[in-house]
Amino acid sequence: MKKTLISASVASVIAMTSFSALAEGPSFYGRLDLSVTNSDNGATTQNGKDGTVFENNFSHLGVKGSESLSKNIDVIYQMEFQVENTAKEGDTFKARNTYLGLKTNAGTVLVGRNDTVFKQSEGGIDLFGNTNADIDRLVGGQTRSGDGIWYYSPKIADLVTLNATYLMEDNYVDENGNHSFEDQQYALSATIGDKKFKAQNFYVAAAYNTIGGIDAYRGVAQVKLGNFKLGGLYQSTESQTTDQEGDSYFVNIAYNLNGVNLKAEYGKDEGGFGKYYKNITEVDGTDVDVQVITVGADYKVAKSTMIYGHYAMYEGSHKILGNKVDLEDDNVFTVGVRYNF
Repeated sequence: MKKTLISASVASVIAMTSFSALAEGPSFYGRLDLSVTNSDNGATTQNGKDGTVFENNFSHLGVKGSESLSKNIDVIYQMEFQVENTAKEGDTFKARNTYLGLKTNAGTVLVGRNDTVFKQSEGGIDLFGNTNADIDRLVGGQTRSGDGIWYYSPKIADLVTLNATYLMEDNYVDENGNHSFEDQQYALSATIGDKKFKAQNFYVAAAYNTIGGIDAYRGVAQVKLGNFKLGGLYQSTESQTTDQEGDSYFVNIAYNLNGVNLKAEYGKDEGGFGKYYKNITEVDGTDVDVQVITVGADYKVAKSTMIYGHYAMYEGSHKILGNKVDLEDDNVFTVGVRYNF
């Protein structure tokens, strides 16, 4: 019995050693992100509820890694699932970015479910991302899609990357053979610089999107100047099925004060494609004018743990049958903790 256990242990160690020589991973990772929020009407909270609520800000579990097939070809993979830990009902797990791909000198190709390259073009501009003050409260196109193909070029001149997302049609056809959308579903982007400000202290992106029933153009720019980060986003969006269209803007600033990251942001939406407008009214109007001002801060108490808080004020108006109607304001206070492992 002892010899059997020893042999099995030795075999396991040899197998693990052999695999690690060929692969990076698989590595297990995750995030727990919980916050307490008080909202006037729940138009921007994750669960759509007003008053004082707990919010699960996309807590998730995942595994990822790579394995070398030859000198210049690697298989890469990721499986990630959102974990719901505040609602008493509903799915405990939901699909997030999950794909299988190949990385070569000619670029990287992924197949599966992933954020579109249009969404990814935001870089680090979304200072309050994954919370109730995410930029998706005012802009459309922040899409994670399945049954797609992604391509990322190598970094040209260590500066420029060209990217694409294309969705296969078979999962976007109903039982009668009708397509969900009129046009082919794809997104394109070009990025310059480094969104993490390691190789360069600037990031610029241009992107186009036809996914999710909208046609949209986006420009993003962000720069790091000492302890300051300055950024801006412009997006023009048009519905593929109605006359709805409009522009959206964001400008923001962040300042690192002895480890405390102070943040302020102003956003304006004239299209009505964001979650705030969709949740605040049951009747779509014209001449949409939505604004948000957000201020907040975050601080890493450890490498894995961050505490944060922010206040966001949403307000706006639109026209119904030619008459201006004010939208209900949403004042949102949030404090939370994010733990990565």
